[in-house]
Amino acid sequence: MNRTIRHARRTAFAAACAAGVLVLAGCSSSSGGKKAQEAQEEASTGRADTPRMKIALVTHSAPGDTFWDLVRKGAQTAAAKDNVELVYSSDPKASEQANLVQNAIDQKVDGIAVTLAKPDAMKSAVAKARKAGIPVVALNAGLDSWKEQGALSFFGQDDRVAGEAFGEKLNELGAGRSLCVIHEQGHVGLEGRCAGVEETFEGEIETLYVNGTDMPSVKSTIAAKLRQDSSIDYVVTLGAPFAMTAVQSVDESGSEAKVATFDLNKDLVEAVEDGDIEFAVDQQPYLQGYLAVDALWLHRTNGNYSGGGREPVLTGPAFVDRSNVEDIAGFAEKGTR
Repeated sequence: MNRTIRHARRTAFAAACAAGVLVLAGCSSSSGGKKAQEAQEEASTGRADTPRMKIALVTHSAPGDTFWDLVRKGAQTAAAKDNVELVYSSDPKASEQANLVQNAIDQKVDGIAVTLAKPDAMKSAVAKARKAGIPVVALNAGLDSWKEQGALSFFGQDDRVAGEAFGEKLNELGAGRSLCVIHEQGHVGLEGRCAGVEETFEGEIETLYVNGTDMPSVKSTIAAKLRQDSSIDYVVTLGAPFAMTAVQSVDESGSEAKVATFDLNKDLVEAVEDGDIEFAVDQQPYLQGYLAVDALWLHRTNGNYSGGGREPVLTGPAFVDRSNVEDIAGFAEKGTR
């Protein structure tokens, strides 16, 4: 990586920490549903008295990925507070996600929060929303493309910086050979994480692509690789469900490798407490969903721009291991971390 760029990234990360943006901590499909509506209504006490508005949250979530349950819960909490009707939809296929954005435009929503995991595929849909006068914010994925596409703000972590910090953590733990498991090929954020790990990790690292929508296949592919290469001492996964599966792969293969991961959920927090997972990087998905919806409400009602419309609002990364996991265990139990 260009040394100047790398320094700039780290400076931005450090500035975010100094400003208190980072807090200690670190994908379900369909649009809405009765359960989501009930949760929204239950949290409606004390909501804003501003005119009712409709906001769409459109993600690249794959079915069953619990990370996105946290994003959605944060968005629902903000929506209840802000007197917002939240319309949620998701699809891991970029072309289908773009169609979901078009659906939101057709519904004449008041704002759209969208993930840009595959920004080139989303560019046209985002442009159509802007042309229709609908403000757009980006969250979770798209750090390098949100301003170019005309989004008002970005809420998430710098995945490259997170990867670099992860690599340095592996160095501290004395890792020698690591396997970085990417569960969605072409996802700019996931690719950035592994690239960041490779940038700072002093040992050897290999990337392994798996089909993240088929967990039995993920398990068998990782296990096969571990049987093939007994020198692997760390398996690096990029999502909590994949970390839990990697633990099974290690057991099945007879490997002595340890597992560390990006992202958290309740089961992952318990696995860190039990010592099955060495550490995790938290990017606070609940906060991402909350801030994205709240930012659109603030823009509509008060003309505000989070980050001044120029800088991303960083929600991570932060490390969680056995030394501090108790600090967030209660929040994880509630389903907000």
